[in-house]
Amino acid sequence: MKFFHLSDLHIGLKLINRDLREDQEYILKQITDMAEREKPDAVLIAGDIYDKAVPSAEAVEVFDRFIAGLAAALPDASIMLISGNHDSGPRLNCFRSVLSRQSVYMIGMPPTAPEDHIEKVVLRDEYGRVNFYLLPFVRPSMVRQITGSDENGNVLSYNETLRRLIEREELDLTERNVLVSHQFYLPSGRDAGEVERMDSEICTVGNIDRVDADILNPFDYCALGHIHKPMQAGSEFCRYCGTPLACSVSEAGQQKGVVMAELREKGSRNVTVLPLHPLRQIRIIRGSLEEILKQSCEDYVTAVLTDRADLDVSDMQDRIRNAFPNLLEIRREAVRKNDYTKEILPQEELDPFDLCCSFLKLNGEENEEDRDEMELLRDVINTVQGVSQE
Repeated sequence: MKFFHLSDLHIGLKLINRDLREDQEYILKQITDMAEREKPDAVLIAGDIYDKAVPSAEAVEVFDRFIAGLAAALPDASIMLISGNHDSGPRLNCFRSVLSRQSVYMIGMPPTAPEDHIEKVVLRDEYGRVNFYLLPFVRPSMVRQITGSDENGNVLSYNETLRRLIEREELDLTERNVLVSHQFYLPSGRDAGEVERMDSEICTVGNIDRVDADILNPFDYCALGHIHKPMQAGSEFCRYCGTPLACSVSEAGQQKGVVMAELREKGSRNVTVLPLHPLRQIRIIRGSLEEILKQSCEDYVTAVLTDRADLDVSDMQDRIRNAFPNLLEIRREAVRKNDYTKEILPQEELDPFDLCCSFLKLNGEENEEDRDEMELLRDVINTVQGVSQE
C-alpha cells in the first residue's frame, strides 16, 4: 500500500502583500504530476485545505482544479482529506456521502455524538486490510458528549480529549492502521517551547492545545498536519510533512516535499520524501544597499539593510523595488551594538550636595557665580536635612 501524505495547503494565502495563487497552482500541478508518475494507492491531505474558514471563490476554484487533476491522474486511487483549524468543518463536510462514492473522502467534522466514531476508510492490498482513520481538527468542546468532563464538570484538556477519542476506537493491532489528524502532537520528552513554530501558524497561549504523541504509538503511520516545518512527532512513521509551499518569511530556505509512505506486511514500512520545487523561493538578503542590489532576482525577497549611514529613503525604496519585482519588505538592521561583556563596576555613591552639583553642572573652582549657587544649595540641603532629622 503506497500513499502520499500532504497537509497545510492554505489555498488563498497572501504572503505579506503578495497573492500566491500562481505559486500555489504551480506547486499543486507539480504534486499532481508526481502522483501520476508514482501511482500511489491513496492521497492523504491532513487539514488546512484553505487559509480562511470562508475561502474566496478563486481559492475554491484552485482546490477544485487540484482534486479534479488528482482524480484524473489516479482513477483507481482514494483521496482522503480532513479539515484543519483554518478550515470550516461544516463547509468541508458538505456532500460527504456523495463524494465517498467517488473514492473522495472529505471529512470536515469529528464524531460529536456517542454513537459516532472516527471516519474509517478500509483499503486492501496483497497483505490484507489497511484501516485509515480520518480525524479532523478537534476542540475539546466539540466532542464533549463523547469524551465527557473532568471531576468538576469542566471541559477536558486537548491531551485527555484526544486520548479518550482515539482509545474508544479499539484498533485491531493485527492489521495495519493509519491515522490522519490535524493537531499539535508533542514528541515524548520534549517541551512545547522547544518546537520551532513558523510565523504562519496559529499558536495558542501557553500551548494548551498540545497533545502527547505517545497516544499515536498503536498506528503504523500517522499523517499529521498543523506544524508547517517538516518534523517527526516521535518515530519516522509519525510525522508532519509541512507545507508544500512556504507560507511565511520564517520558512525561507526550508526544503518542502511530499511524504510517500509504503506499508507492506505488518511491521514492514518505508518512508521517502519527494522534494518540491517552488516557482519562486522566499529569500532573506542581508547587506548594504549596494550589496543587496547586486543580488537582483524574481524571488520573494525580504531585504535587510545593514548600512550605518543615513539613506535617501525614497531613492532607496525605488532602487530595491526595481531590483526585486517581488519584494516583500525592507528592514533596517539595528546598528547600535552594546558591549555586554565588559565588567560593570559599582558607581561611587554621592551625598545629596555633590549629587545636585553634578546634576546642575556647578563648578565652584572655576566660576564665581557657581560658588554663590553652591553655597545657596548647601544652605537649602542643610535646612531640609535639619527639618527631616527633627
